[in-house]
Amino acid sequence: MYSGRLVQRLSATRLSASPLTRLLSTTKAQQHAPKAPALGDIEPGKGPEFDARQKEYRHAIQVAEQERLQQAREEAKKDMTDPLNTKKPGLLTSIVYGTHEGREWDRELERSHSQMLARGKYAHSIVFHEVKPDKVDEYVELVGNWYPRMAGMPENRVHLVGSWRTEVGDCDTFIHIWEYQRFTGYHASLHAIQHHPEFPDFDRKLKKCIYSKKVSLMQEFSFWPTASPRKLGGVFELRSYTLKPGELGHWEEAWKRGLHQRREVMEGVGAWFVQMGEINTVHHMWQFADLEERDARRKESWQVTGWSDTVHRTVPLIDTMNSRIMVPMPWSPIA
Repeated sequence: MYSGRLVQRLSATRLSASPLTRLLSTTKAQQHAPKAPALGDIEPGKGPEFDARQKEYRHAIQVAEQERLQQAREEAKKDMTDPLNTKKPGLLTSIVYGTHEGREWDRELERSHSQMLARGKYAHSIVFHEVKPDKVDEYVELVGNWYPRMAGMPENRVHLVGSWRTEVGDCDTFIHIWEYQRFTGYHASLHAIQHHPEFPDFDRKLKKCIYSKKVSLMQEFSFWPTASPRKLGGVFELRSYTLKPGELGHWEEAWKRGLHQRREVMEGVGAWFVQMGEINTVHHMWQFADLEERDARRKESWQVTGWSDTVHRTVPLIDTMNSRIMVPMPWSPIA
């Protein structure tokens, strides 16, 4: 699938002028009630509307990818016709790269190399806040004012992927995923935010609202880049697996085989493996119109060729697993 940052990097002017802006760009700071969102706020039976938004979103991603490839072709053509380019193609270049098949091969190698490197290009943190039940609304107002501000400051070098409240599972646990330019970016962001003049007051108030805070540092799997900002609606599921030590490589290999087809029937958000914190843990997130749609899509995925084999290969690698049903926060870029 396409990179989660693709739409942000390409065709910015055209997309910003399109009706798709609401799906593809982070929402601006807006006024919202401090009341915490709940599963009961999600209107059931909205599968067709969800599917329409999903189709629109995926189409925009494809258009942006086509524009990127066209631009690359034009630049390559310009290099070939540049009178200052005196480099003569060798025999192998003429035979292989001078053919249509050769050029396709070259582009495929380039894409594969990019996908392989994407795994290390970004670092992510996943933050779990266990909030006191009588402090939920206070917490929502506090974090809802602070997080979008911090993400909106370029000097903080951080992108907020999303914020969610758990409604099935460990209730009143709020989950936030942040994206950085490698682990160097994480450290720089941490330093900048904690030296903000208003941080001590925020931190003091936050500690009064929560029982505990848990942070892990992760990287995305190369075969599943994190989604770009979008507003499809519905509910989210975060599935977390603790793997047996030394089995991460086997997990990744098995998942690559069956995941592409499964994502044709289910809308993925991202998949990450923990590097620091709860190591040997894998998280992946999905988005559905509602719980009934979740059940239907999961059943449909079993009909996808290769998926049962993927499950057969990965189950023996797992020690524990956990599922959380979540709703997005008002400020969440992915919602």
